[in-house]
Amino acid sequence: MNLVFMGTPDFAVPSLKKLIEEHEVKAILTQPDKPKGRGKKMAYSSVKEEALKHNIPVYQPIKLKDDRGLIDKLKEINPDFIIVVAFGQILTKEVLDIPKFGCINLHASLLPMYRGAAPLNWAIIKGEKVSGNTTMLMDVGLDTGDMLLKDEIKITKDMTSGELHDILMIRGADLLIKTIEGLYKGEINPIKQEEDTFYAKMLNKELAHINWTENAYDVNNLVRGLNPWPIAYTEYKGERMKIYKTTVLEEQSSMKPGTIIDVSKEGISVACKENILVIEKVQFPNGKPLTIEQYINGHSIDKNIILGE
Repeated sequence: MNLVFMGTPDFAVPSLKKLIEEHEVKAILTQPDKPKGRGKKMAYSSVKEEALKHNIPVYQPIKLKDDRGLIDKLKEINPDFIIVVAFGQILTKEVLDIPKFGCINLHASLLPMYRGAAPLNWAIIKGEKVSGNTTMLMDVGLDTGDMLLKDEIKITKDMTSGELHDILMIRGADLLIKTIEGLYKGEINPIKQEEDTFYAKMLNKELAHINWTENAYDVNNLVRGLNPWPIAYTEYKGERMKIYKTTVLEEQSSMKPGTIIDVSKEGISVACKENILVIEKVQFPNGKPLTIEQYINGHSIDKNIILGE
């Protein structure tokens, strides 16, 4: 089959590799190069880096909807499918109508829940026990198209969004192959999204500020869901303390939420509205992420301090 691929971050790379192995990818669209790092040197997207290894034409429209020449080029290619994996631009109806069998999107959640920019993060933040990938037939809405195939995985109690991301990006590649081959053979019946949904808004640093008046399980989910970015944080004696890893104790405390109850090599025990959170890995300004055992070898953490004040 002849395909056009649209994608940008590393999540899209395994899918692109698999599609190149199995089918004929005629063109690849990705976001424009962006300045990166302290030197602001222009950097390629992960998809562009992979595409250049295969001598496949790469296009980087600022806004595809306004790029008349590229839209005409896509029509000239006349692909069987356009495959979209975290491309970062909304497709117009004109573009959606180009491929013979439709535009297929790989979405990192079990639709219809968690539509939007950060679905796998929000699945963990909301305490879901199961996540997965969904392939869908794209329409003009945001993640509203008919569902095609799903692949479920269990979210373990200590899984971070980074770990979930790495699992889904590998398994998503196989799901895409099954989807386009099943559609091509007429073996898949699209299913409309008619159940409740949650908009998984883009992550930001404001969201990462821990509210200690919440249940310890909710704080633990936030820490996991925001790792590896933007990383949940609080304040300790006026300094920002980034928190990378936590666990929950099924114990109650009468102390004010945010109060440090105890400090040991196992972690920092903190009172929450319900239950106790144990902080196991932190990072202070100008320092590296360290376990609490590593940190207290050269620094002190005082009990009875109220975090976030």
